[in-house]
Amino acid sequence: MLRLFSPFDSVASRRSPLHLSCSDPIAAPFPKRAAARATAVVAMSSGKVVCVTGASGYIASWLVKFLLQRGYTVRATVRDPADTKKTEHLRSLDGATERLHLFQANLLEEGSFDAGTEGCDGVFHTASPYYHGITDPQYQVLKYTEDCAIENGIHFIHCNSLQEIFTRSYIPFVSYSVPYYVAFQQMTYTYSGIDFSLRFNLQAELIDPALKGTLNVLASCKKFSIERVVVTSSMAAVAYNGKPRTPDVVVNERWFSSPGFCEQEKLWYVLSKTLAEDAAWKFAKENAMNIVTINPAMVIGPLLQPTLNTSCAAILNLINGSPTYWNSSIGWVNVKDVAMAHILAFEIPTASGRYCLVERVAHYSEVVKTIRKLYPSLQLPEKCADDKLFVPVYQVSKDKYRSLGLDYIPIETSIKETIESLKEKNFVKF
Repeated sequence: MLRLFSPFDSVASRRSPLHLSCSDPIAAPFPKRAAARATAVVAMSSGKVVCVTGASGYIASWLVKFLLQRGYTVRATVRDPADTKKTEHLRSLDGATERLHLFQANLLEEGSFDAGTEGCDGVFHTASPYYHGITDPQYQVLKYTEDCAIENGIHFIHCNSLQEIFTRSYIPFVSYSVPYYVAFQQMTYTYSGIDFSLRFNLQAELIDPALKGTLNVLASCKKFSIERVVVTSSMAAVAYNGKPRTPDVVVNERWFSSPGFCEQEKLWYVLSKTLAEDAAWKFAKENAMNIVTINPAMVIGPLLQPTLNTSCAAILNLINGSPTYWNSSIGWVNVKDVAMAHILAFEIPTASGRYCLVERVAHYSEVVKTIRKLYPSLQLPEKCADDKLFVPVYQVSKDKYRSLGLDYIPIETSIKETIESLKEKNFVKF
């Protein structure tokens, strides 16, 4: 009989974990280029137990895969362990039968992560808030017109998640018009002659959950004296402070995004990540906790999970009929590099502080050129979304990342892996 854990179970009732089936073939648990460093530390994983929060997500799924391959026992927290659509890809990983255990947890519930973290040697906090305001993903436009309020001839729809909007999994008529990291309070679109407006409660549904969720996880880690906590942060918490970012500028771990600048520029997603990381460091200092943050930029590469994540959706948009590309220069990094950086930041005793993860900063026009070289027959955007000068690229230091014994997968490879994975999972056909 399968046993699913709830944070409300007694401690005694949690002793028998949920064992999962496994059919996935073994894959290399880390890049060959890091084999020497990995061989030196892989013995550290023997018998160790770690927790991965938000385990069904894009980065977390690769993290779980690599941890299992390195011999760890993994306690994976998810919102609903019984939701096979979110957990089946984890069930099939090599080693899952013996060493993967699912726990129910909710970012906004105090104590929710106690069951998953108790007895662990380390915790990887990757979970991020994501709420489904619309429960049926097959909603049709007619349903929207029936359910939403009408004000001055505009149909207002309340959306609880940025990802619902930007992956177009719930709002079929929404096209991309702003970079993924720019949140908004209200945007209006027209579909089939009907004006729709998307509403988003930034404080309650984006900023508060990111902040409180991080503190709830860290509180559980403090309760059980976790050896080290690796927190998935973002370059969003690093590079947005009003300083110039030009080709001769090198951004590094000593940069911090400014909450005031984020509010001024209405960069609400960036603000949420900035506040969450700042709270994590303050909590760690006040409680003498050993934490490390991993700060990746736009993460792309192959998908393990069956759902479309926001960053890969940005690539999908370029190959799926968008007439324009964004006037934006951002960092890019492969999901496998991000997952391995998390693991080595836990395993290497001297790892500390923040780790910026950016293989290259590239303008969207360069990304389109790369895709065109790889797939000449694809119909791709021919022009920028505006007529302004291209936003300049800048540099991001690779020194700390390389101190982990890793080199980056080139952006060209990452783009190709992303597109091939999108094809494999039927998000696009060509």
